[in-house]
Amino acid sequence: MSRVRVAIVGGSGYTGGELIRLLLFHPQVEIAQVASGSQAGHFVHSAHPNLRKITTLRFCHPDDLTSCDVLFLCLPHGASQQDIARYRSLAPRVIDLSGDFRLRSTELYQRWYGHEHAAPELLPEAVYGLPELHREELPNASLVSGTGCTATASILGLAPLYRAGLVNRALPLVVEAKVGSSAAGAKASPSSHHPDRSGAVRSFQPTGHRHSAEIIQEMGRLSGGDLQQTVAFSATAIEMVRGILVTAHVFLNERIDEKAIWRAYRESYQREPFMRVVKERSGVYRYPEPKILAGSNYCDVGFELDVEQQRVVVMSALDNLMKGAAGNGVQALNCMFGWDESLGLTFPGLHPA
Repeated sequence: MSRVRVAIVGGSGYTGGELIRLLLFHPQVEIAQVASGSQAGHFVHSAHPNLRKITTLRFCHPDDLTSCDVLFLCLPHGASQQDIARYRSLAPRVIDLSGDFRLRSTELYQRWYGHEHAAPELLPEAVYGLPELHREELPNASLVSGTGCTATASILGLAPLYRAGLVNRALPLVVEAKVGSSAAGAKASPSSHHPDRSGAVRSFQPTGHRHSAEIIQEMGRLSGGDLQQTVAFSATAIEMVRGILVTAHVFLNERIDEKAIWRAYRESYQREPFMRVVKERSGVYRYPEPKILAGSNYCDVGFELDVEQQRVVVMSALDNLMKGAAGNGVQALNCMFGWDESLGLTFPGLHPA
C-alpha cells in the first residue's frame, strides 16, 4: 500500500522540526516537501541538526509547494488564515498547528485575539484537533486545528471533572501554567537572551492569555453549552527548555471523597493511549513532572483533594513541542486515517534527562 504524502509549511521552527522528526519514522507517511521562506535551498539538518544523516531533504520555498495528501501548517499566528484557500487547494486535508482555527466562534476569536478573522466561514468547519475530546470528528475532517500547548495541558487535566459534572461553575476556575522557553518559538527575543532567561521565574502573562479561550470553549462543550464561569488563567516562564506544568484549582459542587475523583479520571482515561494518571503515595515523582516527558507524546495528570474547601488541585504535565504541538498533530493525523493512534509516537521520554 502506498504511503500518504505529507508536506510541511514553516518547517524551520521548533514545531516544524519535531514534526519532521516524527514523520520521518512514521511507517505510513512519506514527507514530500518541507517549505520555509527563510531557509529555502538549505538542507533540513541545517535548521535541525539532530536530523543529520537521518534525511537529505532540503527546504523548498512555500511558493514551490505542489499537491500532496496532507498539508501541515506550522506558521506564526495569523499567517495560515490569510492564505488558507491556496493551502486547501494543494491538499484535501490540512492540519494547521497555529492558533488560527482553534476557536469555533468568531466572537470568541475577536475577543481573545483582538482582530477579525480573515476566513470566519471556516471556523465552524475546522475540528479542534485534540483526539481525547474530538476523536469521532477527525476521520471526516478536511481542516483540523492544532491545540495551544498550555490549553492542551489544562483541558486534559480538567476534562474528567467537567465531564462528570463535579465542578461548581458559580465559582472561578483558577489555572496557572509554568512553561519552558521553547514555547516562545525559535525566534530570539530579549526575554530569551540567556543572561536574562537563565535562572528566571518570570510571570509573562498573568491575565489575558489567548489559550484561555480554548479552555472556555472545550469546558463549555463538556458542560453542555457556553461556559458561564470565570476562567482566571496565568502563565509563568521558568528555566526549562521543554515542558509545561499546569496547576488548576477547581471548586466542587458537592462534598465527595477521593474515590469519586479517581473514578472520573479512570472513566475518562483508562483507554487513552497517551493519558496517564499520576498520583503516588510517596517518592519524588508522585505527581506529574514535565522533565520526564521530554520528547514523548504523553500527558500526565494528577490531583489532590482538599476536603474542607471542596477544592481539587489538578496538576497536568506535557512536552509543549510534542503533546502540546507536533506530537498531538501526528496523533490527530493517525485518527484521520484510521491508523493506530500510537504510530510514530511510542518514544517514552528519558530518565534521567
